[in-house]
Amino acid sequence: MKDIKNIIFDLGGVILNIDTRKTAMALEQLGVSNLQGHMSQPALVSFFNEYEAGKIDDNAFVAKLQSLAAEGTTEQNIVDAWNALLLDFPAERIELLRSLRKKYRLFLLSNTNAIHYNKFQQQIYLQTGNYLEDFFEQTYYSHTMRLRKPDVACYQFVIQESKLNPAETIFLDDSEINLAGAREAGLIIEHIHAGRSILDIKW
Repeated sequence: MKDIKNIIFDLGGVILNIDTRKTAMALEQLGVSNLQGHMSQPALVSFFNEYEAGKIDDNAFVAKLQSLAAEGTTEQNIVDAWNALLLDFPAERIELLRSLRKKYRLFLLSNTNAIHYNKFQQQIYLQTGNYLEDFFEQTYYSHTMRLRKPDVACYQFVIQESKLNPAETIFLDDSEINLAGAREAGLIIEHIHAGRSILDIKW
């Protein structure tokens, strides 16, 4: 890509395959079948967003879902259901990262949480013998940054922390809302929509 020196990747839906329906189904099997019946939509969104922003700890998050589940549901049952959406890291995407790192500065920016972080790090290590940090110059996770996409401050933090020129930096995400925030921060954007992958880009 002409004039591009830096690439910022989203994780889920871009590098890691995910399926949020699997977590919804797993929670339903535990008796958590109607979250909106227990919490208003704004409260529900706020609850999940605050967890991703590191404002709610793991114990409180799991305890809340456990309180909505069937009697006898364990903490591990909740963790396993929450992790059900995490699928696999396609080998060809990992190989592309290895190749791109020879030409560009690579970064990762993900809205995530500590439970998912532990699981996907375990997954990629089992698949490759490496952790995500081995593929990027720097990794940024919402729960440790205490900032979430699409907040412009989230992108600005990455830009300033890694001393990036936005005009030389492309950001890839599967969410149009997140891309809008990145555009506002001055980044070049690339939408990884359904049916398209990072392998389809002419690097």
